[in-house]
Amino acid sequence: MFEQAFKNIDDILRKEAGCTTELDYTEQTSWLLFLKYLDALDQDRATEAALHGRKHAYIMDKPYRWDEWAAPKDKSGALDHNKAQTGDDLCDFVNLKLFPYLHGFKQKASGPDTIEYKIGEIFGEIKNKIQSGYNLREIIDRIDELRFRSQNEKHELSHLYEAKIKNMGNAGRNGGEYYTPRPLIRAMVQVVKPRIGEKVYDGACGSAGFLCESYDFMKKTYKLTTRDVETLQERTFYGKEKKSLAYVIAIMNMILHGIEAPHIEHTNTLTENLSDIQDKDRMDVILANPPFGGKERHEVQQNFLIRTGETAFLFLQHFIKMLKAGGRAGVVIKNTFLSNTDNASTSLRQMLLESCNLHTVLDCPGGTFLGAGVKTVVLFFEKGAPTRKIWYYQFDPGRNLGKTNPLNDEDLKEFVELQKKKADSPKSWTVDAKGIDQEAFDLSVKNPNGNDEVKYRDPKEILDEIEKLDAESAAVLRTIRGLL
Repeated sequence: MFEQAFKNIDDILRKEAGCTTELDYTEQTSWLLFLKYLDALDQDRATEAALHGRKHAYIMDKPYRWDEWAAPKDKSGALDHNKAQTGDDLCDFVNLKLFPYLHGFKQKASGPDTIEYKIGEIFGEIKNKIQSGYNLREIIDRIDELRFRSQNEKHELSHLYEAKIKNMGNAGRNGGEYYTPRPLIRAMVQVVKPRIGEKVYDGACGSAGFLCESYDFMKKTYKLTTRDVETLQERTFYGKEKKSLAYVIAIMNMILHGIEAPHIEHTNTLTENLSDIQDKDRMDVILANPPFGGKERHEVQQNFLIRTGETAFLFLQHFIKMLKAGGRAGVVIKNTFLSNTDNASTSLRQMLLESCNLHTVLDCPGGTFLGAGVKTVVLFFEKGAPTRKIWYYQFDPGRNLGKTNPLNDEDLKEFVELQKKKADSPKSWTVDAKGIDQEAFDLSVKNPNGNDEVKYRDPKEILDEIEKLDAESAAVLRTIRGLL
C-alpha cells in the first residue's frame, strides 16, 4: 500500500511545472510527510496524556493541524469534502498562512534540539512548489493514507523513503551528494562498532544515512533496556548539514527510522573555528562522507591549522579535532588524498599519522558511488596514539559497478571479516608506518600481492554503454528542440 502511495505521489508531481527532478519530488513529499508525522505524534501524545489524566499541549494550533486543513473527516471517518480545501483556496492557505505560521516556530522554540525548532528551521528553508491546488489536494489525500503508528509501518516507510533518496543519488548532477551507498555505510558501521552511551557524529550528514544505519546497528546488536532506548533517542546521534534540502531530508529520514527529535543542525560546519572546539563538544564515533572538490572561502580557511580550499581536507581536520581521545572514525575521502604532493595534503597526512592510529584503509573502485566514476578510499582511525601499522584492503567486486549493477552487502562481506584480524590475503596487506617516507608521507595503495596485468573491459559491455550514451544524448537533444 505504501509503495503504491509513493508511486502515485510521484506521478502527480511529474505533472507540476515547479517540480522537474527527483530532488523536487523528494523535497515536496518530505514536507507533507513531516506534517502528517507531526499529526501522528501529537495524537499519540494526546492519547498517552489522557491515559495518565494529564492535559496535552498540542504542537500545532487548531487551524494548522493536519485533520483541520489537510484531511478533515466527517462522522464516518471519510474525507469531509465540504471542509477540505482545494484549488486556489488550498494553495493560498498553504503559501500565505501555513508556511509563515510554521516558520514562526523557530522564534518560540525553547532550544535548537526541540521538535518546534526543527519545524521552524524546515519551513523557513523550503517552499511549496506544487502550484496546482488540485494536484496538491490529490497528493495530500495520498499522504493521508500513510500511517506512522506501528513500528512495522515506520519501518516500511523508512525503506521507501530511503529508495527515494537513492533515486536522488541516481538523478545525476548534484543528486549524488545526498546519497552514500548503504552497503558501504553498513560496512563502515560494522568496522567502527558504535556502542550504547557513545555519541555518534556526522558533520556533513546529507540525508543522515550514517546516523540512521548506526541506529539500526545498535538496535540489532545490543539488547536494549528502556534506559538504552532513551539514550539512543536523546543523547546519541548528532549531525550538521549546510544545504536546506539535505537538512529537511535528514530530519525526515531519522524520524522515519525512529528518532523523534533528531539533533541535526542546519549550519556550515566549516565556519566553526577549530580552536573553539572544547572537550564537551567532542564525540566518541565519527562516520562521514564529506563533500570533496568544493572550494571554501578564504575567511573559512582561517578556521583551520592547515589552510586549503579543498572542502574534504577541511572536514578531515574538523573530524580529527572533534574526536575524543580513544574515539573512532570512518571517513570517505578521494583516493588522491593518499599521494597528492601539495603542502596541504602532505601536512594533513602527517597530522593524521601522528595524532591518530590510521589502522585501516579501504580502497574503493570507481563506480562505488552511483553516478560518479571518482575513486575513493575510506580511512578508519582512532585518536590518541600515532599510527604503527596500516592494514589495506583493495576492494574489487569482480564487476563494473554502476546504476544497473550497484554495490551490495555481499560485496563487502570479505572486507568486514578480514578487517577484524587485519588478515593478509590477495586483496589485503599490512604496511609498517616506519617504512613511510617521513617527508612526503605518501600513503598510496600499492598491493604487493596484486596482479599487475591490465584488465580490459568486455567489448559487448563497451558497445552497450555506447548505445546507452547515444540514447541519453538523443533524449537530451529532443528536450532541447522542444524548448526552442
